[in-house]
Amino acid sequence: MAVNLAIPAMQIWAGIVAGSMALISDALHNLSDFTAILISYMALRMGARGPDSRQTFGYRRVEVLAAVFNVTLLFGVALYISVEAWQRLQHPVPISGKIVTVAGLIAFSANLFSSWLLRAGAKVDINLRSAFLHMATDALASLGVAVLGIVWIFKPWFWLDPVMTWIIVLMIIPSGWGILKEAFLIFMDATPAGIDPDAVLHEIEAIEGVREVHHVHLWNLAQEGVALTAHIVVADQPLSSVDTLAAKIRVRLAERIGIAHPILQFETKSESVIPILESPPAGNDLSRGH
Repeated sequence: MAVNLAIPAMQIWAGIVAGSMALISDALHNLSDFTAILISYMALRMGARGPDSRQTFGYRRVEVLAAVFNVTLLFGVALYISVEAWQRLQHPVPISGKIVTVAGLIAFSANLFSSWLLRAGAKVDINLRSAFLHMATDALASLGVAVLGIVWIFKPWFWLDPVMTWIIVLMIIPSGWGILKEAFLIFMDATPAGIDPDAVLHEIEAIEGVREVHHVHLWNLAQEGVALTAHIVVADQPLSSVDTLAAKIRVRLAERIGIAHPILQFETKSESVIPILESPPAGNDLSRGH
């Protein structure tokens, strides 16, 4: 957070002195990273809280909500700098290439450092991934600004200033859209990405003692936490035997598919008619044997 607050302040000062809209837009982009990391940190702290009587699944989805807020903030910055770039294209001004180059290289180094700090968490957490993408796209944008500064040292091609600004915007949109799409699927309790529902059924049905599986629902508790509910038909037997079978199912689902929160309901015969007392649980509903 300290790095991503100091660097934009330096860039804004340098952009004003040098007269570069691209450098100022890159600074605003970097400043949004400070807010993004601050929100990410607060969301992670809240998400680490355990479940309680009001939030029985805990607070992990706060991280997903924070990721959506981060992307929305980023898109807002992109819109603002796009409008400013259009005005600069109509009225180009002289720009100091040396100042832009130095400021761009400093920002590039700082963003690389921030990306390195976040790279591990970005592999498993959507909120950290959004912050990581902020850092990575900012590093590329800052490098582009530095190269642009070198060009201005030798050539007065100041019309490249708004063009570079729009390039930064085009770098922002795809990464942000991907995060919004993933967050939407999580909030809709869609089948988690990378999990084949049919493979889940096959894994359960392959276990000795399982006669039938139906009413299977798969969804994400948070970005990295997959949950499952399923009705499993077995032979009439003592409850202690069912406990042993349930343990086998949980181990197989965790080891082979990565389902960490399975909720299993055992039955001695398949349900032919299920009364609808309330809205069905969200998720992907699969059935076998109906």
